[in-house]
Amino acid sequence: MPKMKTNSGAKKRFTLTGSGKIKRKHAYKSHILTKKSKKRKRNLTYFGQVDKADESNAKLLLAMK
Repeated sequence: MPKMKTNSGAKKRFTLTGSGKIKRKHAYKSHILTKKSKKRKRNLTYFGQVDKADESNAKLLLAMK
């Protein structure tokens, strides 16, 4: 059976932590930033974690399952 291919879109969007969790960037930080507050934009800068409900889907896309 051939190897599983990693989804190239997921490859660019997700990274793995040392403990095996999946990191992601926040949405809504690319354009129309003038109406958003400084606090909101600052909080969108940091990485978040993929929710438990979506973790299995992300792992499938990353060919980890």
